[in-house]
Amino acid sequence: MKKIILSLGIMLAGSALFAQELQVDKEEHDFGTLKQGADATCYFTITNVGVAPMIISNCEGSCGCTVPECPKTPIAPGASAKIAVKYDSMRLGAIRKEVYVNYMDGKKQMQKKVLRIKGEISKS
Repeated sequence: MKKIILSLGIMLAGSALFAQELQVDKEEHDFGTLKQGADATCYFTITNVGVAPMIISNCEGSCGCTVPECPKTPIAPGASAKIAVKYDSMRLGAIRKEVYVNYMDGKKQMQKKVLRIKGEISKS
């Protein structure tokens, strides 16, 4: 019985390692305090750490004020690309938004990565 449980544990751990094929340089970007109307664009660098090309099928912000731009071509194994995220800095107050990155892993399964931005927009 112990051997069966150990074998299952090893199989699950191995599959979890291979499921994660998108690596990101940071999970969250902090803009700090920005003046109203200032450029509020940041970049996340993603790397395909898998063995097959990675396809990003969709990127979307948690609201209309957060607009991500993701690569439209497949990312080769070992290659990196940038995701640009622009926030509408005309809105005053705290920034707490998410960007959802949907991608196809090497096993042809859809995965989702959540990136976050935060900060504060003050009156100019």
